[in-house]
Amino acid sequence: MSKINELKVSNTFCAELPADPIEGSARRQVENACFSYVAPTSPSHPSLVHVSNEMLKELEITDANSNDFLEIVTGKQQFPDFKSYAMCYGGHQFGNWAGQLGDGRAINIAEVEVNDKPWVLQLKGAGQTPYSRGADGLAVLRSSIREYLCSEAMYHLGVPTTRALSIALSGDKVMRDVLYNGNPAEEKGAIVCRVAPSFIRFGNFEIFASRQDDKTLKELVDYTIRHFYSHLGEPSKETYLDFFKEVMLSTKKLMLDWQRVGFVHGVMNTDNLSILGLTIDYGPYGWLEDYDPDWTPNTTDAENRRYRYGNQPSIGLWNLTRLANALFPLIEEAKPLESILKEYQENFREEYLTMMLSKIGVFKLKNGDKNLISDLQILLKKTEVDMTLFFRNVAEFDCDHPVDFFVQITKDSYLSNEEIGENRLAWEQWLINYAERLSLEELTKEERVKSMNSINPKYVLRNYMAQLAIDAAEKGDYSVLNELYELLKNPYDEQPASQKWFSKRPNWANNKIGCSMLSCSS
Repeated sequence: MSKINELKVSNTFCAELPADPIEGSARRQVENACFSYVAPTSPSHPSLVHVSNEMLKELEITDANSNDFLEIVTGKQQFPDFKSYAMCYGGHQFGNWAGQLGDGRAINIAEVEVNDKPWVLQLKGAGQTPYSRGADGLAVLRSSIREYLCSEAMYHLGVPTTRALSIALSGDKVMRDVLYNGNPAEEKGAIVCRVAPSFIRFGNFEIFASRQDDKTLKELVDYTIRHFYSHLGEPSKETYLDFFKEVMLSTKKLMLDWQRVGFVHGVMNTDNLSILGLTIDYGPYGWLEDYDPDWTPNTTDAENRRYRYGNQPSIGLWNLTRLANALFPLIEEAKPLESILKEYQENFREEYLTMMLSKIGVFKLKNGDKNLISDLQILLKKTEVDMTLFFRNVAEFDCDHPVDFFVQITKDSYLSNEEIGENRLAWEQWLINYAERLSLEELTKEERVKSMNSINPKYVLRNYMAQLAIDAAEKGDYSVLNELYELLKNPYDEQPASQKWFSKRPNWANNKIGCSMLSCSS
């Protein structure tokens, strides 16, 4: 156990990869370099809003109440023996190559090692970098709360993710146009200290491939393998292919996890996909409420819905194809890369079906199971049933009285009884078919319920819940933030005292800003 400024510095990224020879935050194109040294903007009057006790324990930090801790996690004080930096990367945004992007408002303030495990401490919203592209590099309280809560919630859902150590106010005002409608206003500035073994993204490799900078590309790939895929062995074409396959597998698993819990990322650009298969960059995300595979939480994506819930697995494959193109100069053969991509496509369908069947307590694949799931999804969409409520409640399904469960379905729907009525016969037939299918399983009801409740969360961070925490925090009240933080540490547990959070989005939230779709403004 130690104070934050006594953590063991590792500093591998900067020591082993080429640096931008120019320092400072002046906007520029950065060539032949993986990062640029830049210092955070010093906040005027920083103050802590919340600290993750679990990440304190993970990092073995003991001085969360100290001034040193506050100043380090807000950028006011430099981490000892470490020069902060921002990473250079490119990316495809909404399907189009965007060129150089980079850490526009993220600054890595430390690389440390705790119990032989690497961690990067990164500040989001700590000021301008060479990659800010005309923006201020800052963040506001509302978006920071959303990232802080969601990254920790995802971890406890069992979804690979970056983590959050702390959230703090900067003491400064930040101008934002929350709806992009020409009405900017000052908001409270905030800084999240987020943590991950690495923040390397697909776009880190794309930028060098796009510039035919094979030398730096190889250096970065070799570094990534050396530190995060060392079991693959020394660099070679075979090793690079094995590396790509492991990234494919971790990305596929991430897509399955997102679909399982109903999470919609909202901005699946290639610069927002982690090379470690982590959920990264929480912007306009959301959780599916009424079961609509075409829903996207991102107002920028409202027209084309590229990043809608139902399309996330396909976008995962599309982004892997861009990564394959970036790695091609090191492999110089297309067929083995194409074979790995084909494996994603072929295996995902089967694994997705297995996952969806497990959500309804079916664990041994049989003929007709695909139709059982597809028919269910059609009915869920037609009757606008809340995804989280349905899959949690279906664990209590009574095989002896299958049609009785229709009453629960009407409760979980956003439609009135009259509106849902025309689908009643279809639902009743599906429930009868479901009961017959469950009778073929070997598990007892108790065993089935236990298994289903371990993969179907009872509590997720619905946007209206995050907005309640934001509204209170804007007034200096962090009690809702803390309540949700504690709630979401055990999302699969019943938690009877918190039953109020196991409900559909309330009517007052239907048209309230921040409670459904969101812009990228943060």
